[in-house]
Amino acid sequence: MSQSRNRYLIIIILGALSTISPFAIDMYLPAFPEIATALHTSTARISLSIASYFAGMAAGQLFYGPLLDRFGRKLPLYAGLILFIVASILCLCSRTVEWLIAMRFVQALGGCAAQVAAMAMVRDFFHVDETAKIISLLILILSVSPLLAPSVGVFVAVHLGWQWVFIVLSAFVVLMLVISRWILPEGHKPDRTVSLRFLPILRNYVIVLREPQFITYALSGAFAFSGLLVYVASSPIIFMEVFHVSPQKFGAIFAGLATGFIGSNQINVFLLRKFSSEQIFRATLLVECPVALLLFIGTIFHWFGLGTTLVLLFISLSSLGLAYPNAAALALVPFDRNIGSASAMLGFLQIGVSGLASASVGIFNSHTMMPVALILAATSWLGFAILIVGKRSIHGLRYVEEKDANLLPD
Repeated sequence: MSQSRNRYLIIIILGALSTISPFAIDMYLPAFPEIATALHTSTARISLSIASYFAGMAAGQLFYGPLLDRFGRKLPLYAGLILFIVASILCLCSRTVEWLIAMRFVQALGGCAAQVAAMAMVRDFFHVDETAKIISLLILILSVSPLLAPSVGVFVAVHLGWQWVFIVLSAFVVLMLVISRWILPEGHKPDRTVSLRFLPILRNYVIVLREPQFITYALSGAFAFSGLLVYVASSPIIFMEVFHVSPQKFGAIFAGLATGFIGSNQINVFLLRKFSSEQIFRATLLVECPVALLLFIGTIFHWFGLGTTLVLLFISLSSLGLAYPNAAALALVPFDRNIGSASAMLGFLQIGVSGLASASVGIFNSHTMMPVALILAATSWLGFAILIVGKRSIHGLRYVEEKDANLLPD
């Protein structure tokens, strides 16, 4: 196999691994009403199972980081995928919403291994200057999730029952386990010098957090990115309860809005030929913040119907497609060693902030758009404020230069 074809294959596999958690989130969104009925609760309460998934992803990020550095990428990946399969089987046995919430947390602990390992292997297999571009290519593959998952979820839930959503997820992860074992190369050799004792691990994470460029772009990106996951967690409430669309129409709307995130993410690959990641990230926040504020004000005064709401959400999601890969690349670029730990901390902050933001939607237990609009506005403006303040502490910003680069150079 040529070097170029091998690079494409690695990107496809890493992208597929990255889709595990998005599929686990998106596939069962259309089944919320059915699950709520089966478990004798509300859809807002069911949305807490998404928040618990985010919480499990955040916790798992820190857990897998040192393991990926100590044992290499593949053994921790295998363990996580197996845990995901077991937890998925336990999810379909749910008889109460509390059990579902708990098992979704465990499921996320397993699933996030794939995401952390994939992000770390980007730096294993590709040069640092390609980071933002490769992340954008991974998201091109990852974008299959919001396009296909809700539609698959509708079909499975309607014709087979909501429990089958977790059976399909288990089958997909079994396939990825086989591919990872027999096709994906080992990206990083085990490093026995990496300690698994608590204090050395803590010191390593402190070193990562003390890097001004990392903490600025990781936190700013986390608050900006949280808007996407708040939207995902609240989308059944927005469309099926506030605007009363059918599950089938919900799947179509969800896929349509996802094209904004997908398209802008791929536009990012070409923008990086002319602009730096820092310029693109700052510009996207300047778009996201006023749009989120307009949506919030419009919600207060009941200005918008379904059509205008869709337009504003489309613009907001499109800006996030540009923000995420550039913030992640800028946060990771200062590190040459302990990339697994840096990637884990990046994921912890991104998913942790998003999990707290999305959990608040379920805690409000509201059947209106007000909590969603408020949280979207608050997180976007917090992200922008962190960027402005944090840049003052960065002396000698390290850029991700990809101008005039080929899409996938040999």
